[in-house]
Amino acid sequence: MVAISISLLRQYIYYSPNNHHCCYINMMPDMSLSTSSSLPFLLSSSLLPPPLSMQCMRSSHRSSIFLPTLLFLLLGFQALAVASIRVDVIRKPVSTFPAFREAPAFRNGDECPQPSLSPSARIDIAMTLDANYLRGTMAAILSILQHTACPESVVFHFLTTHLEQNIITSIRSTFPYLNYHVYRFDSGRVRGRISRSIRQALDQPLNYARIYLADILPLDVGRVIYLDSDVIVADDIRTLWQVDLKNHVVAAPEYCHTNFSKYFTDAFWADAELSKTFNGRRPCYFNTGVMVMDVKGWREGGYTKMVEDWMMVQKHKRIYHLGSLPPFLLVLAGNIKPVDHRWNQHGLGGDNWEGRCRSLHPGPISLLHWSGKGKPWLRLDSRRPCAVDYLWAPYDLYQSSSPTLEE
Repeated sequence: MVAISISLLRQYIYYSPNNHHCCYINMMPDMSLSTSSSLPFLLSSSLLPPPLSMQCMRSSHRSSIFLPTLLFLLLGFQALAVASIRVDVIRKPVSTFPAFREAPAFRNGDECPQPSLSPSARIDIAMTLDANYLRGTMAAILSILQHTACPESVVFHFLTTHLEQNIITSIRSTFPYLNYHVYRFDSGRVRGRISRSIRQALDQPLNYARIYLADILPLDVGRVIYLDSDVIVADDIRTLWQVDLKNHVVAAPEYCHTNFSKYFTDAFWADAELSKTFNGRRPCYFNTGVMVMDVKGWREGGYTKMVEDWMMVQKHKRIYHLGSLPPFLLVLAGNIKPVDHRWNQHGLGGDNWEGRCRSLHPGPISLLHWSGKGKPWLRLDSRRPCAVDYLWAPYDLYQSSSPTLEE
């Protein structure tokens, strides 16, 4: 057998779904050919990436030269070979990025004003985009569109630390009709202000992006609903959108029966100067994963700086352990517009340490929230789901990226 090693056309071909043609980039590593079999390997996926087709190759003048050149090289290799030829191709690692089914198209009901004719009728929703929580984000989007009478009036604003093409492509292919915008959040804005909390997920810079909504969103966004990625909306989001904020900058379900003191350390309560921050108001817990925010009022009131100032106090004195929540409470607890509890059935992910199963609270439910350590998609995949996780499952658009016989 004759072993031939060559540097094979360092130009790597890929298919561009947007432009419907082949492109060339100088990114292909050297490939070793220990001479192979016959021509058919040229047409196999070992050399050409799966999205590439022969039709695509013919669409480019350069590719029309590329194919005969390879054929010529292969015929030359075969003439030199004294035995059968085997091809060893160095492949790029297979991507494990999740694949999702395409969601149905949702259209406005007759009672909905057309967004193009009545921009004031739109509903702005902000969420973060992160590969680790993308499955939850997809389910949340589907639940919002499915349960509102005016889905075409909903505009999504996604914040992400990295503009990853895989994530953007997933959103576009799963929801082809979605009205959305993507913004890059500069993690450097909080990197020096984040202190270690009780759970690593709470320390990620993107978890703090909600503080900067007024700085990131366009000026024509006067109000926004911020939602975490681990929620399912089971009611018309317009009801939450229409809450009367009055003179408040934030509206959210408020929980005054909880032990508010547990959200801060003993060092905080022992410091007379710090603890007096709550003088003159009745501080109550609220969950920042579901909020209606007056973006303009937040910006004009300088609330971003107020939250940042408390984050710097935390860096020096360790006055709390729960990531981005406590500084919100320090600034706003006791001074928000209360919303019906049905709009945040929170804590379904269990506690922040073990994520143990929890049952639903009594009463009507408009929004389910898997706050806490346990996430429904992870528990379902591990085949150890909690009972409440079956309420999330119908909105899961995830599908295995592994090919099956049916495909």
